[in-house]
Amino acid sequence: MKYRDRALKPTASATSSQLIAAARALSNRVERLPFRLPVTHTYNPLTYAWKAHEEYLRRFGGRRKRVVFLGMNPGPFGMAQTGIPFGEIAAVRDWMGIHAAIAPLAKAHPKRPILGFDCPRSEVSGRRFWKLCADRFGSPETFFTQHFVVNYCPLAFLQASGRNQTPNKLPMAERERLFQVCDEHLREVLRILQPEWLIGIGGFARERAELVAVNQKIRVGQILHPSPASPKANRADWTKTATQELIQLGVWE
Repeated sequence: MKYRDRALKPTASATSSQLIAAARALSNRVERLPFRLPVTHTYNPLTYAWKAHEEYLRRFGGRRKRVVFLGMNPGPFGMAQTGIPFGEIAAVRDWMGIHAAIAPLAKAHPKRPILGFDCPRSEVSGRRFWKLCADRFGSPETFFTQHFVVNYCPLAFLQASGRNQTPNKLPMAERERLFQVCDEHLREVLRILQPEWLIGIGGFARERAELVAVNQKIRVGQILHPSPASPKANRADWTKTATQELIQLGVWE
């Protein structure tokens, strides 16, 4: 991945301002949702990492997009640390040029502290995904001209052991309340960005994309999730696989 050592000059637009307002509303709504065992810790990076997330929306969300990529929820060493979807630290800091202060989290899991850009761990999913974008488009300005990346759910869930709990494994009542809020936010993002394509990164994201985009003039597709928990992603060259999938869909040439 080609990184750069300069920061972008922040820009603002009606589109990015709408995305910022939608993200604030989402954050406020999910903050009020209760979650019970086996979830012991819930992280909302739209609160403690808001400065970085707002900068991401302001810099790169300033126009309509042709393609929106949809992830599931924050990873412990990605968005949970940086506030950016698939937010692998080196990609966010060195490629995107974002390096904002991350507020301390009082009730963090001892095995998953929030260290922000000082976190020594790398998020494999984010490293793979943003490498794909950097290799194909070079600069973030070029990539974000027609593309954008959002997560379906802004919350990260941890069990007592520190193990990640994915949103689709929450108890039904909690899941339904959460999904209602997240569906409404995704609809608002699609209204703002008016994309031609909504691409789920993995099966869960594609399923939510199909439900939310129904009766809209938006084409939905899926690429293989870059998670190291995916045997297929580990066996194959993920960048090559995802590129081929996007070409076959007609998203990329």
